[in-house]
This record gives sequence, structure tokens and C-alpha cells, in this order.
Amino acid sequence: MISRPVAYSCLALSMMLVGSYVALSKPLAATFPIFLLAWLRFGIGVIAMPHWLRKGPDEPAMTRQTRWLLFLQSLFGNFLFTICMISGVSLTSATSAGVIMASIPACVAVMSWLFLREHIATRTWIAVVCAVLGIALFSFAKSAHSEMDGNATGKNHLEWLGYTLLVAASLCEAAYSVIGKKLTGALGPKRITSLINLWGFTLTTPFGLYFAWHFDFAAVPGKIWLLLLFYALAACMWTVWLWMTGLKVVPAAQGGVFTVLLPVSAALFGVLVLGEHFTQLQLIAFGIALASVVLATLPSRNAAAAAQHH
Repeated sequence: MISRPVAYSCLALSMMLVGSYVALSKPLAATFPIFLLAWLRFGIGVIAMPHWLRKGPDEPAMTRQTRWLLFLQSLFGNFLFTICMISGVSLTSATSAGVIMASIPACVAVMSWLFLREHIATRTWIAVVCAVLGIALFSFAKSAHSEMDGNATGKNHLEWLGYTLLVAASLCEAAYSVIGKKLTGALGPKRITSLINLWGFTLTTPFGLYFAWHFDFAAVPGKIWLLLLFYALAACMWTVWLWMTGLKVVPAAQGGVFTVLLPVSAALFGVLVLGEHFTQLQLIAFGIALASVVLATLPSRNAAAAAQHH
């Protein structure tokens, strides 16, 4: 069993990598149809880790519940998260994704309360309100900015669709975290990683084959293929293995705190790599959304202090 500091490092690095590919998926989504991109991602993952599919010597046989959890984690955390996230980023921006996904820690806390029966303090419910307020303010800021630029109608409508998809992606990521905690008690991190990737490949294959048939692969530049390789290995292999390794030691609600690094790194990559920028109102919205994370983490710290006091 790894130590707590190593587990925390794994969780932090996992979410930083997720944030980076949330931002970098924008040029990929501009090149490939979304379902083809998802299929190629999972396909590269299948090729990269067939040796991880083997059952470990200490692992028990999989139960029916474990098989269902693997399917659900892949459905929410791989398939639906990928489709919603890439679609949302393609209709908005990486900075929009960063702010909206700041609600993930609060979503994880709420789902931990609902499904894992973890105690959630009043402060966490306030965090959810802050997250929603941050999302609404950021959406208003983007709408106002679009109107000032004279690009109002059709694009604005598509941006609201993008925001909705990014919220859905946040809920999928929260479900992925909670289900992952349940799975770490039954399977090793490498096997979970490879099995949910295999499910993701299976789910996307019909769509991927259809779009591949009509796609001109020769027109894709070399740098996009390299970006796709990084995205696939980071999304299918590295981030999942790091996250499952950390969750083996850290409780789900506490692990959810580390998802704050997803929106932070996504926004930073959007600004530093893709040349996006924040307006002053968007910065305020980002601060409110991140405040929800601080509020969501405080109850667990107080609970730990109370436990030590007793």
C-alpha cells in the first residue's frame, strides 16, 4: 500500500494531466469528428496496454456488481465525459471548460453523500450554490462579451449548448470518481484502467467506423497526430492509473478535492498555450467557482480535526 503523500501526488498529477488535455482537445476537435476522435483515443489505449488486462495474483474473481461498475465507470467517465467535454470545448473555449469544471469537487461531495453514504456538512451545500453562481456569472460575461463584439445570435445559442455539455461532463467526471472508489476495493489500478478503456473502445466503435469511412486521414498534419498520441495515452492510460492508485488510499470525498486542478490547469493551458484570455468579469466568476472548492474541502478538514480531538 502506498503512503498518503504519494497517493496525493498521484491524484494531483492525474487531474493536471486531465486539465491539459481538456484544453488541448480543442485543436483535435477542430480536426477530427468528435466520435472519430473518441474512437481513435480508445483504440490507441487498447494497443498501449493489453498486458494490463491480466488478473493480478491477489485479485478476487469479478462479481456481477464489479462488472456493472466497470461498465458504468467507462460509460460516464470515458464515453459520455469525452463526448460532452470535447463537444463543449469545441462550442465554447478551454477557459469556459475550466470555470464550469470548477464545480466538480462539489459534485463529487454530493455524489459521495448520495451513493457512498459519506457525511456532508452544510458548508458543502453552500459550495454547490457558489459553483452554480460562478457558472452563471461566467456565462453572462461571455454573452455580454459576444454581444459587444457583434457576434450575438447563432454563436451565443451554440455557446449555451456548450456550457450545458460542459456541466454534463462535470457530472460524468464526478460519477467517475465515486464509482472508481468502489472499484478500487475489488480490482487493481492497472486492470481497472485497461478494462474501462476496453469498454470505451467498444462503445465508440460503431460511431468511429462510420466517421472513419468518410474521413481523409492523409490531410491530417503530423503535429496533430503527435497531439492525438499524447491525448490518448494521457486520457486512457496515465490519468486513470494515477487516479485509481491514489483512490486506493484516499477517501472519495477527499480525492474529489484534487479535481480543482482540472479546471485550473485547463484554464492555464487555454491562456498560455492557446492564446485565450480572461476578461475582468470572467476572472471574478472563476474566483467564485474556485471558492466553491475551498468550501467543499473545509468540512473534511474540520472532521479530521474533530476526530483527532476525540
